[in-house]
Amino acid sequence: MISEELRLDTSGTPIVDLTAHLRRFCAGQGDGLVQAFVPHATAALVLIELGAGSDADLLTWLERTLPRDAPYRHQHGRRGHGADHLLPAVLGSSVTVPVLDGTPQLGTWQSLALIDTNRENNRRLVRLTFLPG
Repeated sequence: MISEELRLDTSGTPIVDLTAHLRRFCAGQGDGLVQAFVPHATAALVLIELGAGSDADLLTWLERTLPRDAPYRHQHGRRGHGADHLLPAVLGSSVTVPVLDGTPQLGTWQSLALIDTNRENNRRLVRLTFLPG
């Protein structure tokens, strides 16, 4: 098993494209599985098409599904922080992708993205782990 930790700053955007990191990490690894995991209670990982509107649609859907001004019981911090804590429950905190000959087998339009709507913490970790097969 091989593992690497990415340290990211999400202060500029709620969506960070991790696809290039994923491809570099898998290069030369052969066949197996790669898992991306975000160890945060207010961030998530998704496979999604980026740059063609789906990313904006996802943020709009999250606003409708997890409205910032709902009466969440978890209310410390800024308005909407309760919604931030539900984000990984809705989207997930890990993604697993098959790897063949060192290449993640993503679909044509799939990208790996970190979703972070929490504006109180912009320092994030993502752990990539390769399991040879």
